[in-house]
Amino acid sequence: MKFWQALTFSEIDQLVDLAKICEDVGFHGVFVSDHVVHPEAFEPNYPYSPDGRPMFDSKTEWPDPWVAIAAMATATQRLRFTTGVYIAPLRHPLEIAKSIGITSVLSQGRTALGAGIGWMKEEFDILGRDFHTRGKRMDECIDILRRAWTGETFDYDGQHYSIPRVTMSPAPGAKIPIYIGGASVAALRRAARNDGWFSNGSAPEEVPGILSQLKAFRAEQGCDAEDFEVILALTTPPDFDQWRRFEDLGVTGMISYPLNFTIGPNTHVRQKRDALEQYANEIIAKY
Repeated sequence: MKFWQALTFSEIDQLVDLAKICEDVGFHGVFVSDHVVHPEAFEPNYPYSPDGRPMFDSKTEWPDPWVAIAAMATATQRLRFTTGVYIAPLRHPLEIAKSIGITSVLSQGRTALGAGIGWMKEEFDILGRDFHTRGKRMDECIDILRRAWTGETFDYDGQHYSIPRVTMSPAPGAKIPIYIGGASVAALRRAARNDGWFSNGSAPEEVPGILSQLKAFRAEQGCDAEDFEVILALTTPPDFDQWRRFEDLGVTGMISYPLNFTIGPNTHVRQKRDALEQYANEIIAKY
């Protein structure tokens, strides 16, 4: 089992220190999350809370994920990085390819893209992106990313993007995995044809059904399940026996909650170090 620490909602000036601590205590990887702006007014359509309201507000800090990951990567040697999740349809695919490609180079291949289609229509409207076509644009975006990252000259003529023959340099020397977030059937299908699924938080009773769907969708597309990542966040406390059952069903990674949730906001690096060391001693070392 690989253990991931959510650095979402951590103070920006602590991210590099926290990444170094996570590497020291034995985490496989860390991730940050993504929003560009926080609209003053928006419909409460957040899909992971009962009332549709997210757990963040206008004061929540959202660093650019790839700037943050590049900074953390240059201060570590083994730790891996992803996003949970990056709202890809808010940006042009070539802009995404450039940011992630150079981050992969700087991290020496320790970077993956965790992507989702987003839920906040107002953010799309502000940035001039069509909210209603975001799923189809995501699929085209992924195709363009994979072509751009080869470093070879390519063109693209899709329904939503048209690109003349271009070359992107530098090209990442290692494969950049793409994990898909979201619990809808469309999201699970999209995850199945890529490199993995990234959970935002599931009840234990939901997990076997999700894993079964992913396995079925992978089989439909003739995909090799051996290199498929399932990075799981649960809404319940750690349970080793439960985790081992899920691992037998295909789960490859477990997510530790954001420190903002476990020890509270506005805490010092020393307090976070104590919490990370405790998790490592009580969970990682004993699993």
